[in-house]
Amino acid sequence: MSDHTRRARHPASNLRTVPEVQAQGRRGLLAAAGALGAWSMVAPAANAQTAYPARPIRLMVPWPPGQATDQAARVLAQEMTKSIGQPIVIDNRAGAGGSIGTDAVAKAAADGYTLLAASSGPVSVSPLLTKTPYDPDRDLLPIGMIGLSPYLLVTAPDFPARDAREFVALVRANPGKYTFASSGTGATAHLIAESFNAALNLQAVHVPYKGSVPALTDVIGGQVAYCIETAASTMPLIRSGKLRAYGVSLEKGSSVTPGIPPLAAAAGIPGFDLGAWLGLMAPAATPRPVVEKLAAELEKAMQSPELRTAFNGIAVEVDYRKADEFNRYLKMISGRFAEVIRKGNIKVD
Repeated sequence: MSDHTRRARHPASNLRTVPEVQAQGRRGLLAAAGALGAWSMVAPAANAQTAYPARPIRLMVPWPPGQATDQAARVLAQEMTKSIGQPIVIDNRAGAGGSIGTDAVAKAAADGYTLLAASSGPVSVSPLLTKTPYDPDRDLLPIGMIGLSPYLLVTAPDFPARDAREFVALVRANPGKYTFASSGTGATAHLIAESFNAALNLQAVHVPYKGSVPALTDVIGGQVAYCIETAASTMPLIRSGKLRAYGVSLEKGSSVTPGIPPLAAAAGIPGFDLGAWLGLMAPAATPRPVVEKLAAELEKAMQSPELRTAFNGIAVEVDYRKADEFNRYLKMISGRFAEVIRKGNIKVD
């Protein structure tokens, strides 16, 4: 019998010994274990993304309780909590014109669990006037804009001008005679007033105060001629007859200041459209899936009739803008304020 025939009848070369079979089995088990181990490493990462948020979210408010940003943040947190699946907890971290709380978020872990109730002062204004420990463009990521706080040009009721046109004519005709108050040098109210004065060539003397309450008190008393302050602080005084309003700072007017015309039309400054913005931000390196989740939840909250009613009650005009549009607005408003600061040679001691 030939060797070929013997191999055909007894293909010993195709048979495996018991040790060989056991070895192959061990290799298979090891491969399976390796694959399972790799999946066990991938699965938590995938679950971490799909499960966000897995614990309460902290919304940092860089102002004391009761301030406009704080009130708006509480309304927003309440609405977003309804659908996001975890509580959104307010953390007030006031100080340094909002810079302390803003810096805390800029340096927080970028995991979506620390967010910023952002506002124009510490984000758009302070970096133009002082060296802040954060760079808004580098350290913060816009999620969405939620509203604008409109400002009103007001005087005492006995000021000798019946409307905005007469007010402008009177102040323009008497350069250096009239004074205007603000809640502080470099405050948003100050910059809006300076922008208003410059647009109409009004030369008035700035009198800074430590807050809007003492500023308005002296306007009511006649110690200062006028100021441009938030609707939240001025509307109760206007309704009670303690202040006279000439116009609102938003070009299209405002639903929170019914019956008061926009300064753009009333004072003859087309395009005048300034307010204190409010928005939601996160640390810059926050993962994209988390940002998208937050953006979707924010958009949902902004459609709520309850939120709109609540914003109206705290004199905040609902102005929702998605991240891209919000970012464009931030660049525009910073550029405008930078020009006002430069032309007015405004400095903070």
